[in-house]
Amino acid sequence: MNLGLIGAGLVMGISAVGSAIGIGIAGQSVIGAWKKCYIANRPAPMTLLAFGGAPLTQTFYGFILGLLFMKPAALANPELGSLYLGIGLASGFAIAFSAIAQGKAGASGADAAGETGKGFVNYMMIVGICETVAIFAMVLSMISLS
Repeated sequence: MNLGLIGAGLVMGISAVGSAIGIGIAGQSVIGAWKKCYIANRPAPMTLLAFGGAPLTQTFYGFILGLLFMKPAALANPELGSLYLGIGLASGFAIAFSAIAQGKAGASGADAAGETGKGFVNYMMIVGICETVAIFAMVLSMISLS
């Protein structure tokens, strides 16, 4: 059994779970903000969809990192399997928690932007800062493996 392949599966799977949780959190708020707009007979801004979908990118980060674990050089060196397994677990959780934080920030942003019609870019900047954690986790993990 190659622990590196297990690490690849874990980083992808854990990242995707974080994305799903983050999307669920933000999505509920986006739907609520649209409902408030409909009740007030105001147009529902489709830009709020960006808050709901933002955590999806963390799934891609986990996938990109997991692909690195499956390169022939990594598979040819099974004694590094525990390293890949450990990095897969740690990075997967870092990426997942980034997605959850992003979903929470996106939920607040959607609520505020839906109610006021203002501040979309400001709110999205905070969502982007949450995104940065996942990017750092992915890139720094890739650097540590090279």
